Amino acid sequence: METFKQHLDKFIDINDEEFASVISFFQVLEVKKKQDLMGNGEICNSMFFVVKGCLRKFFINEKGIEQTTEFAIENWWITDTFAYERQAKSDFCIQAVEKSVILKIDFHSQEALLKKHPVMERYFRMIYQRAYAAAERRIRYLYEFSREELYVHFSTQYPWFIQRIPQYLIASFLGFTPEYLSEIRAKLRS
Repeated sequence: METFKQHLDKFIDINDEEFASVISFFQVLEVKKKQDLMGNGEICNSMFFVVKGCLRKFFINEKGIEQTTEFAIENWWITDTFAYERQAKSDFCIQAVEKSVILKIDFHSQEALLKKHPVMERYFRMIYQRAYAAAERRIRYLYEFSREELYVHFSTQYPWFIQRIPQYLIASFLGFTPEYLSEIRAKLRS
């Protein structure tokens, strides 16, 4: 779990002994591609940290189509924050996009972790601040950019997603149909 230790070191000071205690609050999971980690209507009692791989969060819209709202790659967290904080039923699903290794922490374990290691409060505050800022920026882009500009911005800012995430999921994330994304890509190539 050296990856997680290196990630924590970017935000907080934690020695090896403390880290050994911190990591004991997590469960290590190896998940297969397309494996579901949380389903719509389930109580959201876990957060997931991606050590290796990629996860996505999505909901099924009124037309029965999956709408991806978030991805998580290495060193990123994912959960339904609203439902997790309230220990309520989620309106989202979380699924592995590729074979992944993740750290899972449930709500009660996180509370115990924060009590035993108060420095982790600082860590999670910083993570939530970054996630909130990213969500604010994404909302602005949705209002400000044309659909083509949205794709160009996304592919420029996150080229690694274009290489590793299936195009139909990128289209879903950007609010396009896969066919419309193909049209944009063809137009940009010409």
